[in-house]
Amino acid sequence: MSEKMTREEEDALKKAVFDGMSERRQNQIMRRGYEKWDPFLAPKDPIDIRTDPTKRTSKMLMREFLQTVSAEEYSNSYGRGVLEMAMGLVNNEERFLGMFEFSCWYRDLLEREKPETES
Repeated sequence: MSEKMTREEEDALKKAVFDGMSERRQNQIMRRGYEKWDPFLAPKDPIDIRTDPTKRTSKMLMREFLQTVSAEEYSNSYGRGVLEMAMGLVNNEERFLGMFEFSCWYRDLLEREKPETES
């Protein structure tokens, strides 16, 4: 609350806010204690938006990736998997880090051991 407001003015404003509430909400406040209740609390900060090291959100990563894939090549299930993986990586979840590292290793293995007939 503003430093310039007197205690009496603050109490009067608090009472006005309280009187303007529904009876049910007033009862909730009274159970917790009217004196403890502060109607002037500053709002909480919004949930921080998680990004990866490239400053992209999981949805941005998913959209960017899916733009590189032909729409005929993937299904809803494929898209859900991409989103789940992006969210897991952005949130640094060990399960998804393991899947990512395995996928990279497997891609490299396939490249190293590619059959000679494919070229």
